[in-house]
Amino acid sequence: MSFPTDVSLIDSGLIHIAAALLIGPDGRTLLVRKRGTEAFMQPGGKIEAHEQPVHALARELEEELGLIIDPACATFLGQFSAPAANEPGFVVQAEIFLLTIEAEVSPAAEIEEVIWIDPATDGNVTLAPLTRDLILPFYRASLTAIA
Repeated sequence: MSFPTDVSLIDSGLIHIAAALLIGPDGRTLLVRKRGTEAFMQPGGKIEAHEQPVHALARELEEELGLIIDPACATFLGQFSAPAANEPGFVVQAEIFLLTIEAEVSPAAEIEEVIWIDPATDGNVTLAPLTRDLILPFYRASLTAIA
């Protein structure tokens, strides 16, 4: 994810992003790790001033994973906020979208590693607070509600 350094962001302490709960055919979810960091997180990134969140997500998924999505296929799940994993003192405010994909992905841009994890686990990796505390529990609860 690329994060802004503009004055309005620094004053507010908020990093406004669009991110995806990407689900594969087997129900596992895709997480990414930025180069030089330890925490895995949802793929996505900063929403530019002129962009709708779903269009920012489409742009970021293409840049980071080579994944081309139809924004109309992304289901808005809600807005989630948590402490930023890589920017101490900042809060990530994320517009989260659900996408089911079958395409292969590979790390690009600032992404060093991608992994698919079973949502019932933490994948035995360090997770960003947004992913660990909100997104994975949300996904687990939705699976329980369906079962």
